[in-house]
Amino acid sequence: MLLKIELENFFSIKEMVRLDFRAANIKTSQSARLSDNIIDWKGTKVLKSLGLFGPNASGKSNILKAINFCCRMVLESHQHNEGTIFNFMPFKFDGYDNKKSRFLIDFVCDDIEYEYSFALNRMEILEESLYYYPNNRKAKIFTRTGNDYSFAEGVIPRPKDVVVNTSSKNLFLSRASSMNRDLAQKLYRYFMNTFLLGMVDMNDQSVEVLFKKYKDVILKALSICDSDISNIEYERQLISMPFPVASEVNKGGISMTLQTVEQMRFKTYHHHAPEVAFDLANEESSGTIQLLGILLRLLDVVKENKSVMIDEFDRSLHTRLADFILDLIHAAPNSQLLFSSHNTNLIDVSRLRRDQILFVNKKDDGSTDLYSLFDYKDFRENMDAEKGYLQGRFDAVPYVESTVASLKSLLEEE
Repeated sequence: MLLKIELENFFSIKEMVRLDFRAANIKTSQSARLSDNIIDWKGTKVLKSLGLFGPNASGKSNILKAINFCCRMVLESHQHNEGTIFNFMPFKFDGYDNKKSRFLIDFVCDDIEYEYSFALNRMEILEESLYYYPNNRKAKIFTRTGNDYSFAEGVIPRPKDVVVNTSSKNLFLSRASSMNRDLAQKLYRYFMNTFLLGMVDMNDQSVEVLFKKYKDVILKALSICDSDISNIEYERQLISMPFPVASEVNKGGISMTLQTVEQMRFKTYHHHAPEVAFDLANEESSGTIQLLGILLRLLDVVKENKSVMIDEFDRSLHTRLADFILDLIHAAPNSQLLFSSHNTNLIDVSRLRRDQILFVNKKDDGSTDLYSLFDYKDFRENMDAEKGYLQGRFDAVPYVESTVASLKSLLEEE
């Protein structure tokens, strides 16, 4: 499970922001009623979900984009060569484009807590470290500053062999996994299989496996969501699609060529006429397509005790379906969801604890600020959190000064 993520100097994030899944000490009758929102891990209370709320361009997506980039670095940096420029941008104002960016993730894998971090600029890895907590005490596995490494004795076999093959473009953890070091491979699998980044690609091979595994549960879930879909089938089809290729006639130019690719095609059937097939992609609503994609992802998450982050998870969904998805996460024993949303109905302390509701706002210098409803000590749980948010009490709301009269004046201007 996730315990904590820290980000510094990524995109609109300037100073360090922290997403803390460790629950705050809230002892109210309301929090007691939300006991299903909590995982109890060795006496530590851990939140099953965190929601990011705020206006457009405040940085919600940038937070998730930064996490995605950093996790992809773990999974892919062993493939980087000397010409690689890392695919992120530091904060562009106040000289921060010349400062290092930093990522830290505190997580549990195989019932052991690990704290992994690295710092980098767009050209090279500057720092890297991995600690763990055997017997509840922090212990070093390795640290790295530039080309200088320090290792705990006997935790990673033959670490210097890995160092020789690790350039300034590679994370040591990523390279050690590719060189079959057991601990590095275990943590690599955590980032690959347990902390999932976004929605499942409906054309990915994993969709077929997930659909076969969870089809019956998906149909039951759709029924709970008041869908009249009675059955879903799929087939693989070969289709021709245009792909750009370098032109031999026009040197340096691009031409298009047709290539045959295999795609998944889903067909839905409804209670009213169960023999009539509908093409999911072309004949069902965007909300139905979104819901099926979310169910494919979340059922894997809740059944296998995984964590997932999804940007605007409730896009195209009715607010009651967003409630259903959160209930699905909270009903599972050890799954977690990090999400962003514009659905203010979810800012509700009868559904989410105060420490699960995070506000994202833009500061005067253009940087992203992150804080929780729990930080407002004068907020009482008998208050209407959504109303307070919309009134601007927590700042992270767009201030749009518009009336019909003012817009008429704007349209009349030359």
